[in-house]
Amino acid sequence: MQITEKQLALVNDRLQAILKSDNYFAQLYKEQGITEVKTVEDFKKLPFVDKAELRNAYPLGIQAAPDDEIVRIHSSSGTTGKPVIIPYTAKDVDDWSTMFARCYETAGITKKDRIQITPGYGLWTAGIGFQAGCEKLGAMAIPMGPGNTEKQLQMMQDLKSTVICATSSYALLLAEEINKRGIKKDICLKKGVIGSERWSDKKREYIANELGIELYDIYGLTEIYGPGIGVNCADQTGMHYWDDFLYIEIIDPETGENVEDGVEGEIVITTLVKEGAPLLRFRTHDLSRIIPGECSCGRAYPRLDVIKGRSDDMFKVHGVNMFPSQVEELLGTVDGVSSEYKIDIAHDEEKNRDIIMLTVEAEGRVSFDKTAETIKVLFKSKLSVTPKVVVVSVGTLPRSEKKTKRVFDHRDD
Repeated sequence: MQITEKQLALVNDRLQAILKSDNYFAQLYKEQGITEVKTVEDFKKLPFVDKAELRNAYPLGIQAAPDDEIVRIHSSSGTTGKPVIIPYTAKDVDDWSTMFARCYETAGITKKDRIQITPGYGLWTAGIGFQAGCEKLGAMAIPMGPGNTEKQLQMMQDLKSTVICATSSYALLLAEEINKRGIKKDICLKKGVIGSERWSDKKREYIANELGIELYDIYGLTEIYGPGIGVNCADQTGMHYWDDFLYIEIIDPETGENVEDGVEGEIVITTLVKEGAPLLRFRTHDLSRIIPGECSCGRAYPRLDVIKGRSDDMFKVHGVNMFPSQVEELLGTVDGVSSEYKIDIAHDEEKNRDIIMLTVEAEGRVSFDKTAETIKVLFKSKLSVTPKVVVVSVGTLPRSEKKTKRVFDHRDD
């Protein structure tokens, strides 16, 4: 998507606010002689921003609004290095809730719905974002937060929740518990708004079937408001994102060059109106593509395809680069295998070679030995790697209330 004149004007406005604030990025832009953005060429001269730089600016080095205008901070959920602190003005908070309400509306959710919110509250942007959007929409918020599945299911039945907001991992756990307890007839859910992690088609199908609901992918990240900057519509042809608040470009993660619409690459986001911590050309490391053309739903907002993974999720074994999305795609073709899996990578000192162990779940109706052999053959033919495969019963691998960690690399332990 080519940036428009109106978007360029908004970018320039944010650049002037950054330069005036003399924050971390103001120093960077001044050193590079960047003083304005008037043309597409000016925009492309803006350097990319990475999460590492946000950490370098810890705690409030990226703040671009005066202290007396900051009403809230949020922090990324990363577990390595310094956290990233994002300050918000009152307008930022309101803009975020407006975008989130738009997501709910796009998913066909109305003020008559009862929305059960299971993502976490606190420094993380999840729970409070889902709630603010719900309140902006005018629907009933049921702010459960994560965990306490017993209480979740009780409230779901007693309050007749019609929408569930969750990570795909927790939605799976709830679906399995409802199935196990035989209470599906007492559940009134119609829709699920799922975010925070990519999920396989097999997991999506299981959750939708077991809960009897329509599923909607919601997109967002703490650095860019939080969840709520995009969602797919009922036509399920990609996630509409709000180009009056954001400009999104797709780049080749290796070269940094823009790719054409329809070509997969890394999502780069520029905030157009954010006050507390405006970011210009932020590299998300999320992999997707801009879907060309208009959506059959009639909405004019542009669309991102589903998130395929992250450019920094890649792991390497025997010189072969692999992504979790490739593993999920392979497992999705094997009869009886569930969506849950775990990869352990280690180094065999005696043989001086890396080994990869794949643990997968399978239904009791299939032969575990034959399933393991099928998976080995698939890996060898498609990825040129032969893992050790362990097949276990469905429900054996741990379920998570947040994101599920899939790959454990023990080579640096």
